[in-house]
Amino acid sequence: MAPNKDLASTGASQGARSACPVHTPLLTGNAKTNVKLGENVKINMPNGKCKPLPLEWWKTFIALVYAVSSLVLTTVMITIVHERVPSKESSPPLPDKFFDYIDRVKWAFVVTEVNGIILTSIWFIQWMFHKYRAIVARRFLFLVGTLYLYRCVTMYITTLPVPGMHMICAPKLNDDLQAKMQRVLHLMSGGGLSITGSHLLCGDFLYSGHTVMLTLTYLFIKEYSPRSFWWYHLLCWLMSAVGVVCILVAHEHYSVDVVVGYFITTRLFYWYHTMANLQTLRCAPGNYLTHTWWNPVFNFFEKNVQTEVPCCFASPISWPPSCVKNRCNTYSAVTPDD
Repeated sequence: MAPNKDLASTGASQGARSACPVHTPLLTGNAKTNVKLGENVKINMPNGKCKPLPLEWWKTFIALVYAVSSLVLTTVMITIVHERVPSKESSPPLPDKFFDYIDRVKWAFVVTEVNGIILTSIWFIQWMFHKYRAIVARRFLFLVGTLYLYRCVTMYITTLPVPGMHMICAPKLNDDLQAKMQRVLHLMSGGGLSITGSHLLCGDFLYSGHTVMLTLTYLFIKEYSPRSFWWYHLLCWLMSAVGVVCILVAHEHYSVDVVVGYFITTRLFYWYHTMANLQTLRCAPGNYLTHTWWNPVFNFFEKNVQTEVPCCFASPISWPPSCVKNRCNTYSAVTPDD
C-alpha cells in the first residue's frame, strides 16, 4: 500500500501546479489489463469537434496598448536622438564592409518600404481570417512592442553618425519643445516611412526598424499558415529578404544595424513560441527562459492557452465563427480483427 500512497501524493502535487500540463502514463507492452481476447475495446476519444481555445480579447487590448506605447516612445526617442547626431562634416560615416563593395542604389530603399507594406498587408489579411486571431494578435503586438522598446534603448545609449553623405537630416530644434512635438506627430502620421515624406530625422540606426518588421511579418505569416503552402512561404521570404538586402544597398543603415535587428527579432520570436508551443517548458526547473524579464507577461498572456494554436481559419464577420479547416477526426470503438 505504500507505493500507492506515494503515487497518490505525487499526483496531488502535480495537480496543484495548474500552470503545467499533467500527463497520464501510457500503457506499455508489459502492463496488465482486464481485457479478454475477442472483446471489444472502448476508447474514449473526442466527439469530433476541436475544443476551442479561449480568445480573451481583453488581453489582446492590453497588448495593443503596450505596442502603441512602445511605438510612441520610439518616435519620441528618435526626436531626442536626432538632436545628438553629429554633422556629416565633423563625423563622416563609419567604415562598413558592405559599402566598400556595393555602391549605393537610390531607389533601393523604396523597394524595402514597398515590400514591407505588402508583407504587412498580407499578414493583416491572413490574421483577419485566422480563427484564433485574438491569441495571434496579442503575440504579435507583444513582440512588436518589446522589439521597439529594445530599439529605444540601443539608439539612445549609442548615437551613430549617418551611414552615408547622401542622407538629409532635418535642422535641429534645440530647446523648442513645441516644434519637437510637431515632429513626433508628423513622424507618426506617416508611419515613419521615407516614401511618405515623414521621416527626415537621423540617429535611429541601431538597430533597423525596417529589418524588424520585414522579418517579424514573414515569421508570423509562416507560423500561422498551413505548412503545405510552401510557395506562399517562399514568396513572402523572397520579399522579406529582398527588402532587408535593399536596406544595405541603399546605404540607409550600417550592416551591424541590420544584423542586430535580424538576430534580436528571430531570437525573441523563437524563444516566445518555444515556450508557447511546448507546455512542459513552462514549469521545467532547468528552463532558463523563465528567467527573462518578460516571463511574467508571457504567463499572463498564455495562461489559458495550454496547447499549440491550430492552423484554423474562419470568416471574420460570421458569429459565432465557424471553423472551416482542420476539423478533428471522429473515431469509433476499436474492434479486433476476425
